[in-house]
Amino acid sequence: MIQEIPARKLNPKKFIAEKVAEIQQAVGEGRAINALSGGVDSSTVTLLGHRALGKRLKTVFIENGLMREGEAQRVVSVFRKLGVKVEIVDARKEFFTALKGITDPEEKREAITQTFYRHVFGRIVRASGARFLLQGTILTDVDETVAGIKRQHNVFEQLGIHPEEAFGYRILEPLIQLRKDGVRMVGRALGLPAETFKRIPFPGPALAARVIGEATPERIETVRKATAIVERLLAKTGAFQYMAILHEDRVTGMRDGRRQFGQQIEVRCWDSVDARKATPTRLAFAMLEKLAREILRAVPDVVSVTYNIAPKPPSTIEAV
Repeated sequence: MIQEIPARKLNPKKFIAEKVAEIQQAVGEGRAINALSGGVDSSTVTLLGHRALGKRLKTVFIENGLMREGEAQRVVSVFRKLGVKVEIVDARKEFFTALKGITDPEEKREAITQTFYRHVFGRIVRASGARFLLQGTILTDVDETVAGIKRQHNVFEQLGIHPEEAFGYRILEPLIQLRKDGVRMVGRALGLPAETFKRIPFPGPALAARVIGEATPERIETVRKATAIVERLLAKTGAFQYMAILHEDRVTGMRDGRRQFGQQIEVRCWDSVDARKATPTRLAFAMLEKLAREILRAVPDVVSVTYNIAPKPPSTIEAV
């Protein structure tokens, strides 16, 4: 059983010192590798790993075609300023090939997991000579997976899967005792800029978790454009997380006096501390109208914009 360290009891400096020592002991004189997505968890574990291993940690950004607009360039720029070199690996073709024809949420997550760990990352690990993968799994990821709420792509041992046997490398998870609020504290103590350690959460399956149904390149591009608008307009709300969801069903709309059988975007915005419970943010109606106007104007084929008002539970923060 994982022993949780609640944020109220967390001493970030002590935690960092202990985890640096643990990483150094585990890796020894060898090399490790980690995938940086730009989110709070992966950014924090990246700096933690570089503090422990220096240049013996290779950091890559996997361009899977499922990320936010301009994410790869943003991440490389942020970490260049922190003295960390990030290599971009283009794996878009592999991920979209794996996702082709899949509509079930768990099957999509499994396709992304297998493509990432077994194929793309397995290849990178073998080429680098690293025997260890450093990743930012947190306790909430484990809780949701074990409870059967949804399979998080980065949870294995709790499901009886041993990464070294399955993929050929060992996974180190120094943040697994923390929840999101604790990770933010550690990220800040490590020197992450506020724009990163305060950043809203982003799912491991990326925008594939924001598309209900098949995650084709075209549908991902639709939700990517809507996401950029939602994140820009809601950035100053102080909310825990906000997102755009692309629904599978088409709905009837009108443009230029003619019927258009178009797509529907659902906006979600949440108030929460650690993601275990969440309530919809009470956005001003004027803001909801502005969100709708901009999405309808900028995102082709969208004719309907809705706002989620169901709390977690019974809802979940992500749609799939």
